[in-house]
Amino acid sequence: MIIKNTGFFHGKTALISGASRGIGKQIALKLAADGANIVIAAKTANEHPTLPGTIYSAAEEIKKAGGKCLPCIVDVRDERSVEKAVEAAVAKFGGIDILVNNASAISLTDTLNTPMKRFDLMHNVNARGTFMLSQKCLPHLKKSSNPHILNISPPLLMDPKWFAPHVAYTMAKYGMSMCVLGMSDELKPLGIAVNALWPRTVIWTAASKMLFGGNDEGQNNARKPEIMADAAYEVLRKPSTKFTGNFLIDEDFLRKSGIENFDEYSYDPSATLAEDFFVPSKNVSKI
Repeated sequence: MIIKNTGFFHGKTALISGASRGIGKQIALKLAADGANIVIAAKTANEHPTLPGTIYSAAEEIKKAGGKCLPCIVDVRDERSVEKAVEAAVAKFGGIDILVNNASAISLTDTLNTPMKRFDLMHNVNARGTFMLSQKCLPHLKKSSNPHILNISPPLLMDPKWFAPHVAYTMAKYGMSMCVLGMSDELKPLGIAVNALWPRTVIWTAASKMLFGGNDEGQNNARKPEIMADAAYEVLRKPSTKFTGNFLIDEDFLRKSGIENFDEYSYDPSATLAEDFFVPSKNVSKI
């Protein structure tokens, strides 16, 4: 990681959905290196046949990184499941300072090829799950000295090219971003920051590999989850009363934080990077 840990989050408590693997886990590890308390809110209690990692294996990594951890089996579609995780977090750590809404469901299918069961899954996990987790954490975030909600969701670009190929997924993912648009203004009087963070390039995770048919052929054209973790770290350090309502792209935001060389985030610095969904088209920087 390029962004150095400062100890800023020592003793702070972050609840992160979908933190058993991928971007969510990497953000957890980054905060844990500061001595943060991490609450993993994810479904995976047992090994998945194709997706490595569980809430318990992630918890061990987080402890080794320097943080305390509470792994919670959570289905973000289930209200009582979410409530129990929030209650457990407050009971163990005394409060919640940060919520990262990272859990997401994806199906890159067009209208005729999206079963309603899949449509409902994406909307219940992405939009409803984000809204519900935010709602349940609010009473505790209000008590924090620098409360943040960070949604891993894209800027709201009303461009048909992001809707036509997979309208159901785009609607669900934009639901997370609409939470940022509305809640940032709603919660501003309470001093609670609500921001969105999204990668400029494909981020290579186990989930990405599945989208590529289970092989690694796209890895060299992608970046590591560490870039999102570094960007999240910088966002969450900002004063919550002043830095809210932003739709941030990882690379652009890190440039403003002084990062100029991005090779460390690449699997192959010489390869052409693939742009992610939902970002304004531009040349992706290698350095």
